[in-house]
Amino acid sequence: MSNKLCLTSPNGKLGGAVLRNILKYEMISPAQLVLSTSSSADDPKRDSIKKQGAIVRQASYDDSSSMEAALQGCDRLFLVSTPRISMDFNDAPPGKGREAHHFNVLEAAKRAGIKHVYYTSLGFGDDSVSGVMAAHLRTEAYLRDQKNFTYSIIREGLYNESWPLYLGHSSMDGKLERTEIPIAGDGPISWTAIDDLGVGTAAIIADKSGKYDNQIVTLSNLEHFNCEEVASLVSKYSGKSVKIKLVDPKEHVRYYVEERGLDRGQVEWWVKSYEALKRGECLKQDPLLKELLAQYGRKPIPFEETVKKMVESVQ
Repeated sequence: MSNKLCLTSPNGKLGGAVLRNILKYEMISPAQLVLSTSSSADDPKRDSIKKQGAIVRQASYDDSSSMEAALQGCDRLFLVSTPRISMDFNDAPPGKGREAHHFNVLEAAKRAGIKHVYYTSLGFGDDSVSGVMAAHLRTEAYLRDQKNFTYSIIREGLYNESWPLYLGHSSMDGKLERTEIPIAGDGPISWTAIDDLGVGTAAIIADKSGKYDNQIVTLSNLEHFNCEEVASLVSKYSGKSVKIKLVDPKEHVRYYVEERGLDRGQVEWWVKSYEALKRGECLKQDPLLKELLAQYGRKPIPFEETVKKMVESVQ
């Protein structure tokens, strides 16, 4: 057995955080790593890790054969979910949403002889009504049905850094021009910093006990804030009064499409997230991440700290 691990999306937010913390805490030797990237395998920023023994291979989720080639010689795969959300728009039927990318990779994994897959799912509910969770649940079901390899499904908490998206598709453009933000629902969210998720996820990948085999685990911070409370924090650190306005889903879609100029397919896909918030899907009280962070002398990064830094950075 090669004992090599293929890491996908090493340039992405979560994949990058996982790789960074694997190296920082010396969880896995670079010589055991194969980095699968859609960018050039000859990118100079990978020269350092190559010198330490890692292999970098170019591959694409669109191309199953390229993924099969990237996985050669590996027995484990860390699969970061695809960021191409447009695949989910317009109520994509099963097999046609983002899960199509995941299935491409997993079919390649079977052909390449992968023995275990770590998959990054998302911190919504088992029977989520959100659009964003549909592809994850379909991928989870695919993994549970496989006989070729074991799996660890890691439901990653909603990123601290993603709060502007939940506050009405906002962006950190320095303007913070809206003082009243229409959204189609509210509820508690167990916000979790990307770098903390990187540590926790890396620790699960590095674990050799087998306790995460064929398991679904959740990594999230124990503190939680709803969107109204997030708006209060934004007000606190921006010096501007920012409030949310609860509206029905139709008005949410109308406002963001007609008045904000956003893509209808994207807004109709995203608006279902607010119904999930109302159902409490994103409130997670699992201590696992806190315990994993403690193994490396860390405490969870507070959500308010992230909001403060992000708001003050654009003032």
